[in-house]
Amino acid sequence: MPTHMQYFSEQVPAEQRRTRTFLEIGRRAGHFPSAVARAEGADSEISVWCSNDYLGMGQHPLVLAAVHDAVAKFGAGSGGSRNIGGTNHRHVELERELADWHGKDGALLFTSGYTANDGALTVIAGNPPGTVVFSDELNHASIIDGLRRSGAAKRIFRHNDVGHLEELLAAADPDAPKLIVLESVYSMSGDVAPLAEIAELAHRYGATTFLDEVHAIGMYGPQGAGIAAREGIADRFDVIMGTLAKGLGTAGGYIAGPADLIDVVRTFSRAFVFTTSLPPATAAGALAAVRHLRASETERERLAANAGLLHHLLDEADVPYLSADSHIVSALVGDDALCKQASALLLERHGIYVQAINAPSVRAGEELLRIAPSATHTEADVQKFAEALAGIWRDLDIPRASDRKDAAGPGAAVKELV
Repeated sequence: MPTHMQYFSEQVPAEQRRTRTFLEIGRRAGHFPSAVARAEGADSEISVWCSNDYLGMGQHPLVLAAVHDAVAKFGAGSGGSRNIGGTNHRHVELERELADWHGKDGALLFTSGYTANDGALTVIAGNPPGTVVFSDELNHASIIDGLRRSGAAKRIFRHNDVGHLEELLAAADPDAPKLIVLESVYSMSGDVAPLAEIAELAHRYGATTFLDEVHAIGMYGPQGAGIAAREGIADRFDVIMGTLAKGLGTAGGYIAGPADLIDVVRTFSRAFVFTTSLPPATAAGALAAVRHLRASETERERLAANAGLLHHLLDEADVPYLSADSHIVSALVGDDALCKQASALLLERHGIYVQAINAPSVRAGEELLRIAPSATHTEADVQKFAEALAGIWRDLDIPRASDRKDAAGPGAAVKELV
């Protein structure tokens, strides 16, 4: 029997230990999506096509000015947890702004989107006792972990399958408290949930709703408040969860919802109570980003135009992607080694960085290049990228969209994690 350390050093095959590689890059403020990549001690300029800073707010002058000002005033860190010396006025201002943005009573900041889902759902799904949770099969790992920790009974419905969700709701104890948890834009497939239909089911069966809008915040809806706001039904979702790390370009996560619920999570969520709060400068930068995006359509219009153009060009090139619903363009490769090779060739030949996505982020056999055109790319950038990707597809003989007509629809679930 190997010891614990021997297991990691000797028993795990070397090829498994190398399933994830990380490109060291330095984003260039004011010039993004241009960045500098470092490999084997040498630097090279690259164009980034897989960043979650979709709107370029991580380099927006107003955001940078807010961060600089807050660092000068408050220093580098918050100095403690929110409960013990770590609540800065910037935290309070940001929570008020987020609550107003989503039309909710209150909001609560967490140190990341992951901890927001994990920490909030552990409490919300776990109370009252006997709650039954209905969760989309493609929900993010942070949702899955929070639901596990809650101890609540779970019913997993097929991805975006309203009929299956209704079957599960109808089969549940009518007196049991019910919670439906879903995302608006799914991070790997890029497709959008049928929110109106799910909201109607929630009303019919008396279920509370928890909607993860991390890949929609800033990008969709009036003032960038998300997909539910775009559909005019944000008020039909009890809790909106979002991130500061994507459309807002900084770091952190939050929930927005009814005052009593926010207060219970604030009091009992271990992920909130027992951790140092966000640096005030980060909160200040996020606050500047929210306020700007509530007033500006420019970034959203650029992102939509770039995503639409890329969809069109990939259609012309017969390159398969999972969904045209959103700005996330997931080009389906379907083979781990081939996906990594495609990513490597894009970087070597064209200076284009797109990370290959493999298990456990997607199921084995569903490997993809998760492409994220941003508001900072130009039309010429998009055209160059599409030409480069089409060339790689041809040279590696990756199956075309026309070859995949009988393939299953979007699928990035990790069933064993549910």
